[in-house]
Amino acid sequence: MTSANTIVKQVVLKAPLERVWQAIADSERFGHWFGAEVDGAFAPGARLQARIRPTRVDPEIAKFQEPYDGVAFVLLVERVEPMRLLSFRWHPGGTDVGPDAPDDETTLVEFALEETDGGVRLAITESGFERVPLARRAQAIRDNTGGWEAQAGLIAKYLAQDDA
Repeated sequence: MTSANTIVKQVVLKAPLERVWQAIADSERFGHWFGAEVDGAFAPGARLQARIRPTRVDPEIAKFQEPYDGVAFVLLVERVEPMRLLSFRWHPGGTDVGPDAPDDETTLVEFALEETDGGVRLAITESGFERVPLARRAQAIRDNTGGWEAQAGLIAKYLAQDDA
């Protein structure tokens, strides 16, 4: 689902809640499937430097990410509620945004978990696109709508691996 300034993607992951939480809340594991290298742990109030690194769980998506390898972006961690929610702010369209972009132009990304029959429902919500300058807004929404679809598949593939 996508509304004017919000993207929502839901997926049921066939894994125990603790394993899904670790895949999201541990910045190294997160980076493995997401396609990033994050300098530091996810903690409320943390301002983390990160770089795009091709995902290690899907060669097709990794190939798409390769031209952006090393592009820096910032994650502003807001909430970490174990086994339930991780949220951060970032600049959508990070490859087109300089590292000094103002924090008031960020969107809020939330990973919310809920146990359900057959696994864990992960709801990925990105909101606040009205904060993004109009010149980049429509493209950021289009790109991230497809991006969250891909990321939902990547975390499922990651969790299906024996060593995840």
